[in-house]
Amino acid sequence: MDLGLKGKKAIVCAASKGLGRACAIALAREGVDLVITARTASELEATAAEIRAMTGANVIAVAGDITTEEGRAAALAACPEPDILINNAGGPPRGDFRDWDRDMWIKAVDANMLTPIFLIKSVVDGMIARKFGRIVNITSGSVKSPIPELGMSNGARAGLTGFVAGLARQVAKHNVVINNILPGPFLTDRLRGGFQEAARASNRPVDELVQERAKGSPAGRVGDPAEFGDACAFLCSANISFIVGQNLLLDGGAFNSSMS
Repeated sequence: MDLGLKGKKAIVCAASKGLGRACAIALAREGVDLVITARTASELEATAAEIRAMTGANVIAVAGDITTEEGRAAALAACPEPDILINNAGGPPRGDFRDWDRDMWIKAVDANMLTPIFLIKSVVDGMIARKFGRIVNITSGSVKSPIPELGMSNGARAGLTGFVAGLARQVAKHNVVINNILPGPFLTDRLRGGFQEAARASNRPVDELVQERAKGSPAGRVGDPAEFGDACAFLCSANISFIVGQNLLLDGGAFNSSMS
């Protein structure tokens, strides 16, 4: 399927690894010019070189913290008129809500709610003027089915979801489409880190815990980031302007409901 994206420009946040990297690769394969961001310059440059070699795409790496004004300004300076914005940021730490103070909550809300909103604010009017825009927010399956130990993530990402639900319906008539992708368990560094913590706590091998998690999924496995990237690219397609304000849950069927 030709997604109609050749020559479009995208900003992909937190793209040095994991789901952000997968989204960047999928868009590059569709002929999209990329600006990718992440905190660690060496990892980001390595990813940019890898994507160029794989796809031949134009890729600019902008190292910085996207959750800060300076980090957002740097990304927007490199791509001031993006056609596509992929919002993504690392999640807050796990734990018991009794241990989280105000500063921790503010940091979580800044990263997982306010940063995407500020980036959308920076690009959406230009998209409206050009009559094309695709914004995909990477949130979490916990927005639909909360995970107790990820309370800060549950709350901050749910706030973003509520905001997007309203805005998406205001801008859709201008061919500016905003949707969210809600990942379940994908084999990323964050998921591996969670398994390692659980392995230490239970004195069990990491591989055993991964297999146990996989068996609990109707799909019988955890997700491959590449398939997440493909779903993201589809939601950026020029052909999907009637898919508006949706929350696409990619969890292998783990959320048990007649209607998602």
